[in-house]
Amino acid sequence: MPRPDQTLTEFLIEEQRKAPGATGSFTALVKDVGVACKRISHLVAKGALGGALGEAGSANSQGERQMRLDVLANGIFRRAVERGGTLEAIASEEMEAPCPIPPGQPRGKYLLAFDPLDGSSNIDVNVPVGSIFSVLRAPEFLQPGTRQVCAGYAIYGPSTMLVLTLGRGTHGFTLDREIGEFVLTHPDLRIPEQAAEFAINSSNARFWEPAVKRYVDECLAGRSGPRGRDFNMRWIASLVAEAHRILMRGGVFLYPRDEREATRNGRLRLLYEANPIAMVIEQAGGRASTGTQRLLEVGPRSLHERSGFIFGAAGEVERLELYHREFNRRAYDAPLFGTRGLFRAGTDA
Repeated sequence: MPRPDQTLTEFLIEEQRKAPGATGSFTALVKDVGVACKRISHLVAKGALGGALGEAGSANSQGERQMRLDVLANGIFRRAVERGGTLEAIASEEMEAPCPIPPGQPRGKYLLAFDPLDGSSNIDVNVPVGSIFSVLRAPEFLQPGTRQVCAGYAIYGPSTMLVLTLGRGTHGFTLDREIGEFVLTHPDLRIPEQAAEFAINSSNARFWEPAVKRYVDECLAGRSGPRGRDFNMRWIASLVAEAHRILMRGGVFLYPRDEREATRNGRLRLLYEANPIAMVIEQAGGRASTGTQRLLEVGPRSLHERSGFIFGAAGEVERLELYHREFNRRAYDAPLFGTRGLFRAGTDA
């Protein structure tokens, strides 16, 4: 197990020694990502004092309105990683296509995909946001998540943390602003097996598939229902914040595909949102799924492909997968989200 109180640099050097033939380029890349996250953390922490709040007046490649901090954070990431000689190309939520390392700059053997500022719609109300990243081997971005060599996220909250996996456990580093270093404070994170919380946007209940309706109904039934215990429902609308809460105290997150998504598989981007979070979760003993299959085994077909995403305590995700197999084959009458009245539809008066 890694030794607590190591700096990120010390941790990476120790991990590098465990890899035969390592050249140090991967260590340098992760350090560059850490530098980008520290700079974004500083910008986010200034809030209204930094003059960077509000909309940018532009849209990203998927037609979504950009916040000023989306644009600034994307630029910070690019400047931090493009000149290190470790990458062949980068891809971002804010860019339509992959961007090769500029001519004249040294190139490496890795690819970096990232969401520079996840949850940016929450910035103006001071809710935690974050950055998500995934490292693959060149030359192709369209690889399943099982081929990631590193994944993680930074969360910008009361403290800034970098949560990272190299495929040998999930580890949390807290930014010590006095020394300007990420310090290992949460080695070998493990998701609690017993879940008492679930996160879902209940305003979409009318669009949910039968499997999701059944699961939520059972949780809301509480101690008197089939689960035999009470659950709390959470929803922050920030993937990083949701993932971090689940890592720290357990639970399950659902952003499933629904009836509005007939032409696509879900809402969250597979390559630079779902895949890296899924790797972090699995390395912490959890499970990540589309609802019908292990998410990390999905073969992406396009850079900005979207997916349904369910993750958290392994037993809860397995239950949801079972419900997708059993209850999506037929309609499920969801009493808690159905039309209220004296008589249920389909009953005799």
